[in-house]
Amino acid sequence: MTKPIHCVSTVCFTLLTICGNALTLADRRPNVIIIYTDDQGFGDASCLNPDAKFQTPNLDRLAKEGITFTDAHCSDTVCTPSRYGLLTGRYSWRTTLKKGVYGAEKTCLIADGRTTLPSLLKQRGYATGMVGKWHLGMDFPGDRNMRDWSKPVLDMPLDKGFDYFWGIPASMNYGVLAWFEGRYAKVPPTEYTQKKPNKIALADYRIKPPYDKQLSKPGTTSDLGVVRGQLEIAPDFVDAECLTRFTNKAIEWVQGRAAAARQGEPFFLYLPYTSPHKPVIPIDQFRGKSNAGAYGDFMMETDWHVGRILEILDREKISENTMVIFTSDNGPETTWKERAKKFSHQSNGIFKEGKRSIYEGGHRVPMFIRWPAKISPASQCNQPVCQTDILATLAAITDNQLAANEGEDSFSFAPVLLNPNARMNRGPMIHHSASGGFAIRDGDWKLVMETPKSKRQLYNLATDPGERNNVLQQNSGVAQKLHEQITEIVLNGRSTTGPPQANDTPWWNHLIWMDKF
Repeated sequence: MTKPIHCVSTVCFTLLTICGNALTLADRRPNVIIIYTDDQGFGDASCLNPDAKFQTPNLDRLAKEGITFTDAHCSDTVCTPSRYGLLTGRYSWRTTLKKGVYGAEKTCLIADGRTTLPSLLKQRGYATGMVGKWHLGMDFPGDRNMRDWSKPVLDMPLDKGFDYFWGIPASMNYGVLAWFEGRYAKVPPTEYTQKKPNKIALADYRIKPPYDKQLSKPGTTSDLGVVRGQLEIAPDFVDAECLTRFTNKAIEWVQGRAAAARQGEPFFLYLPYTSPHKPVIPIDQFRGKSNAGAYGDFMMETDWHVGRILEILDREKISENTMVIFTSDNGPETTWKERAKKFSHQSNGIFKEGKRSIYEGGHRVPMFIRWPAKISPASQCNQPVCQTDILATLAAITDNQLAANEGEDSFSFAPVLLNPNARMNRGPMIHHSASGGFAIRDGDWKLVMETPKSKRQLYNLATDPGERNNVLQQNSGVAQKLHEQITEIVLNGRSTTGPPQANDTPWWNHLIWMDKF
């Protein structure tokens, strides 16, 4: 085992009190809302893309009234591992999930006892709620051939720190599809369906009635729990209703907490939307409103729902001390290529590739934070941050001290919220592709590690953000240092300072640049 990396992790609370506008417990703890979109690229926010073929006025409002992170990254390039990293402050590749995503039914990737954003904030008296898409695994009663929906769902959000859950288990193409509240579906998923054609969007599908009463063929299940074949579905489930239902329930929950919040009893809401992930199905009032086809219309609808959340905060007079964090789980789906050709809209902005990719388009995502009580309007941070850093940041703000086995890959950016020019002193960041590939980012340098199908590459993102020019041969010393850093980060079980922690598995075959351990 190598020595811990000597880089600053969570900025300690006492250091923050030096700042002129310090975050202290004398201040009321903020309410926190995380709005998490699904497959939204960096170029799908009009304030980040001057050539966007649609407008996102509510995302632009967050940027205007808060801080924009121009170099923000999800911790992986697909759904399940990014959500794990966001909620735990730990890279998902340290778990048993080395590539790809889960289906709906699987042992939850977040182990019992693992600190999460909601469990952390509960320690400081927060009410915690989640509305939306989970996609981290659930334990349903029985199997798909013989269910008993009178029994509770286990190993799900209510077991990972949330007081309240309303939503769906995973992406719609994986089933089990019903409107779950708590551990039960009001209308159980007792019918079956398959993906149906979606004529309004590029290479897309629908999940809509009519549904089948009987399971006609069993389908196959991968080792990650992904079912291929018919999906279990509730007779009242319709894909196009997700965003409206999620936003309605989120508003209802916030209204129920607003009076207590005004009295200093804060809440945390996690609101992971299903858009603009397939199926791309904007509601009628947005059809044809963009210049980027159904996808642009869908993004406009998504933005409208964000505005509805901001409106309820204003109406309940809790906007001032509510931190709204907006970001996406990964870059845009591969349909971005056809969208660029047909509509001249670049969902990935100026960056290379998109969802699943190790390149910037796969993991550089929009990120805005608004907190009127503390954050200066129209601020901008150009330092690299990762969604894993949100855990340490909220820990610092709420005076929670992280233990050695909590948020192992989480660095606080709390000082940046007060002063965008403050230095984070963040350690190197690890990027991870859907196929299991690795890259390391430190400062302006990004080293893409070799795989069985590709060679090692080095990019200077300050001069080449589009990753067009591999400068490995001219900078062998930089590459060697980054090689040593990524090896150390993997071996130590953490990116932050502190005692080494165990990964959940020994060496695996994606680490081809390392000796077995």
